Amino acid sequence: MHTILPFFLAMIAAIVLLNMWANKLKIAYPILLVIAGLLISFIPGLPTVKIDPDLIFFIFLPPLLFEAAWSISFKEMKKWWRIIGSFAFLVVFFTALSVAIVTNYLIPGFTIALGFLLGGIVSPPDAVSTGAITKFVKIPKSTSVILEGESLLNDASSLIIFRFALVAVGTGQFIWQEATLSFLWMVVGGVGIGLLLGWLFVQAHRRLPTDAPSDIALTLIEPYFMYWIAEQVHSSGVMAVVSGGLFMSTRRLIFLNSSSRIKGYSVWESFVFILNGIVFLIIGLELPEIVDGLRSNGIPLGTAIGYGLLVTGVLIAARILSAYAALIATLIFRPSLRPHASSSKRRWMMPLLLGWTGMRGVVSLAAALAIPLTLSSGIAFPHRSLILFITFVVILLTLLVQGLTLPYFISHTNLFEGVFSEEAEESAKKKMKQGLKQHVYQFLKDKYDNELIGHAGMERLLKQWEERAKATDDSWMSEKMKGIFVELLDSQRRYLTELNKDPKVDEEIIRQQLYQIDLEEERLKMI
Repeated sequence: MHTILPFFLAMIAAIVLLNMWANKLKIAYPILLVIAGLLISFIPGLPTVKIDPDLIFFIFLPPLLFEAAWSISFKEMKKWWRIIGSFAFLVVFFTALSVAIVTNYLIPGFTIALGFLLGGIVSPPDAVSTGAITKFVKIPKSTSVILEGESLLNDASSLIIFRFALVAVGTGQFIWQEATLSFLWMVVGGVGIGLLLGWLFVQAHRRLPTDAPSDIALTLIEPYFMYWIAEQVHSSGVMAVVSGGLFMSTRRLIFLNSSSRIKGYSVWESFVFILNGIVFLIIGLELPEIVDGLRSNGIPLGTAIGYGLLVTGVLIAARILSAYAALIATLIFRPSLRPHASSSKRRWMMPLLLGWTGMRGVVSLAAALAIPLTLSSGIAFPHRSLILFITFVVILLTLLVQGLTLPYFISHTNLFEGVFSEEAEESAKKKMKQGLKQHVYQFLKDKYDNELIGHAGMERLLKQWEERAKATDDSWMSEKMKGIFVELLDSQRRYLTELNKDPKVDEEIIRQQLYQIDLEEERLKMI
């Protein structure tokens, strides 16, 4: 314990420093973390990082999925549900099938079941890597939502494939009828359990006398409850966390106060950052032990690297082919939903971009590390070290090759030129704020018209919103005025919530304004 604790503290410090360096270099921090972990692993005398395969999913996945479900716009997901669903389920299955066929044919001793196992591990792109990379370039909101929504749901589909493949490897047989029923229960049961628990948690937050620290503490344990309970009934813990997280996210204004939302945002941002950083460092730290496992199995390192390059090529090709198939199907069956582009050439380049965003990361590593050391019969799990090594190569190559070239590809092809502009975004914000100002002014006139006359504080408040000016002092803010001001802020939230129902309004702009209102309410409490 005295050896491991300083090591983990040093890991967290290294994660923070590497993130600062990555921001300065304008590259995604997962790239530096994987390379750093690889370099650190060669330092002699460091303690070996070992995680119980049975616990790897439970430790890392629930909070990462829960936070992702809170961050994404559910309204935007519904708008692009067809392409998100196709990439999250159909493309994942096609990718896993492609990997299974190729590895079964080209890797000696690799069965179809082992191929599907590897395919389930490496098929889901990583949302963290994609988000960290695309933050240095501007992409349309629709593309961002598609990537985020796909990454949120494809974790569930890939891990379902992973679970069925594990059973097939362990038992040597695969019964389609049982698998179909089991799949339906995992999806439907997982979603149902997540929604039920999400509703119960919302009620608990609303009815219990919680404050900000207790609200945040509850949100930290809620995804673990969702995941654990779903897994206990052999359903999908991932689907439970995703559905429960989306349910709670859309009701955050109902059961969390402004203080809980503001402080919780910071806590969760730091918590998820540390979890992601640890996982990416572990990717590099695990490599020496994985290589030792290859040598003990008599597999040359060069041969294993070749297999890793092969699988990486299959993944990239399968994703690009799927992206073009999705575009063709959209142009044929749903031409009104075709991607916006200033020219036909750029429209046909968009699937290439979407196919090039398939960086792998946290979920792939977690799944690979979750492979048991032995089968139920007690014999060693076949090709475990090779699967781990191929997964490492896939993660490293996709992060380095695709991760480093994606920003260049976007910025130098001018792919999204004319699709959006800073002026359009500023215009949308200005329109929203103008409508909000008019709503506030009308609210005060309608409800407190009699109290406005002759009351210096009320007249000053009205003037503040009418002229968009800030008061120079807070001496006029009596308890009654505070109550009116809080009521005013609640009215603004209701206005923005209604405005957000308009499909043309960007939810990100609404969320930014709601955050500003929360900050204003917190400032008011300090007066």
